[in-house]
Amino acid sequence: MTLWLTALLVWMAAGARVGRVLVKPATTARVAIVVAVAAVALAATVAVPEIAVAIDNLLPQGVRAGWLSDGVVVSAWIVFIAATSVVAFAAWPICSRQNLRQVAMAIYSIGIVSVTITIAWSFTFGWEVVTLGALFIVITGLRNLDWTTLGRGIAIYTTGTAVVAGLAVLEIQRAFTDAPPVPPGQPNWAWQAWEVASLLIAFGAIWIVVELWVRARLLLRQIKLLHRIMVGRFPEVVAHDQTGTSTQLRASDQVAQIMDALYLQSGGGVVLAAVAPPPRSVADRAETVAQWARNPLGDVALDARWIAPPEGISPRGWVQAIARAYDATTLEPVRN
Repeated sequence: MTLWLTALLVWMAAGARVGRVLVKPATTARVAIVVAVAAVALAATVAVPEIAVAIDNLLPQGVRAGWLSDGVVVSAWIVFIAATSVVAFAAWPICSRQNLRQVAMAIYSIGIVSVTITIAWSFTFGWEVVTLGALFIVITGLRNLDWTTLGRGIAIYTTGTAVVAGLAVLEIQRAFTDAPPVPPGQPNWAWQAWEVASLLIAFGAIWIVVELWVRARLLLRQIKLLHRIMVGRFPEVVAHDQTGTSTQLRASDQVAQIMDALYLQSGGGVVLAAVAPPPRSVADRAETVAQWARNPLGDVALDARWIAPPEGISPRGWVQAIARAYDATTLEPVRN
């Protein structure tokens, strides 16, 4: 059952990558990621024993157990390595956008030749190709690790590729030690590890989409109250012809609407000489702006200098800080 679920999840990740290509420019790297994840999905699907048996018996006379399905799995991992190598090569300084397409065609050609040799001659050769390509991908991934959304996705994807490299080495070792083949209808000898590798690669490929969506949902929840109050005061900040319906676009729109409403409340960008400059402390500044946003007619008076995001903070982060301070100063209704 877990093999079927793994294949389903990887195909869902491949579909998500296809959707990203449809809504964004289909660059060479984005198309390569789609090909790579689809290849992993194919390998995960053929790893299901029932599907493997069906593939092994496609020919009228049938084939010896495991021969055709094993070839499809090895070929799928070679395609994964070739496609991911295109993305990895793009990360090296010697590569430019002008020559990436030519390099990609060369890598894909090598992959096709490797698949042909693997099917016609030796599966062990295919696993050697997978091992060498996976090492190149892992080295490239380690060079580009950082604590960003993209960096975290690369780390997960690279970890999955490293698992594939280790499993490919073990496949080569089994071939040289004449290990007994897996009986028909039984999962592969290391199917749990292959599942982990497939899921890591699939999750790493869509990590950016998932994290941005989660962050947008959290942002919408954090600024909900502040957005409702400010838009209620200044409904003109909401463009009636806005067509963005995705979570990320809605979050960006609401951040912009809050900033516009705060500027309007401060006088439309006027700088008042009687108002003291904002403090360096972001927390103190956000708390003051939140109090002023709650009661603009109170004792606190602010100008555009207070509304502008502090140095080093994005408008989104600044609105989040104000919203948190606003929620913290929300007065609970008095119960009699």
